Amino acid sequence: MVEISFEFALLIIEMSEVLETKRKYVVAKQLLKAGTSIGANVKEAQSAESKADFVHKLKIAHKEALETEYWMDLMKHSETYPNPSTLLEDKLLSIKKLLNKIISSAKKKPEYKSYERNNK
Repeated sequence: MVEISFEFALLIIEMSEVLETKRKYVVAKQLLKAGTSIGANVKEAQSAESKADFVHKLKIAHKEALETEYWMDLMKHSETYPNPSTLLEDKLLSIKKLLNKIISSAKKKPEYKSYERNNK
């Protein structure tokens, strides 16, 4: 997940730079912030202090993915903006699905400490 979100962030940087060359600064900045924040939150979740913290950070990453999707949808539906690439859209869809799967799996698993206590 860390690698996928990192690769996606690199694509977002490229797209933001394209938007800036077209003087679409506001959307470029918003897309850059939301799209790169996904990976930052996934990376941060890797050193979460608890399962709840892990899930919380991944939920933030998912919210950022939804915000990124919003900015990309605006671009697709505006005649004066370039369309995001299919690769960008496909990667975002994969990230959203993967985050949903990890979040729901993590919620189902018992906390390690409580598992250890119950099996002594």
